[in-house]
Amino acid sequence: MPTHRTLLIVVADGEHARFVRPSGDNALHTVSHLDSDTAHQRSSDLRSDHPGASFHTGASAHHAITPRHDPHEMEKEKFAKLVAERLNAAAERSEFDDLVLIAPPHTLTAIREGLDSDTTDRMIGMLERDLVKTPDHELWSHVKSWVPPVHRTVL
Repeated sequence: MPTHRTLLIVVADGEHARFVRPSGDNALHTVSHLDSDTAHQRSSDLRSDHPGASFHTGASAHHAITPRHDPHEMEKEKFAKLVAERLNAAAERSEFDDLVLIAPPHTLTAIREGLDSDTTDRMIGMLERDLVKTPDHELWSHVKSWVPPVHRTVL
C-alpha cells in the first residue's frame, strides 16, 4: 500500500515567498507566506545616504566612491537565506516529504545554497521562473509533473 507523502511547493522571488500545498482534490492552496521587511525601502534607508569620497593627489576634484554592492540585491540575498532557514526548520520538523522550489534563477541559487543536506534530499523539482504573482489555480500547469495524482476508490 502506498504511503502518503506530503508535498510543499515554494514560490519565491527576492521579496516574497509563498508556501503552497495540494489539497485532497489536487487543488493548490497557499498555506503561508513570507515577505521581506526591507523590500520597498529606499537605498538610503538600507545604508548610509552617500558613498564615501576620495580625491587624487595633485587634483582638487573629489570623486564619490561607488558602493561595491547594491543594497537591494544584498537584501534579496538575505531574504533568500531566510527562506532557506525556514525550509530547513520545516524539514527538521518533518513538515514535508517532498519539496519543489520555484524562483527566478538568482533567487533559486541563493535559496539552494542555504539548504542543508536533509532539505536538499527532499527536493524533487526546481523551476527557474518568477511565478510569485501567479494565483494558486494558475500554478497547476507549472507543477503538475511533481504533484502525484489523487487516487479515488470507486464504491
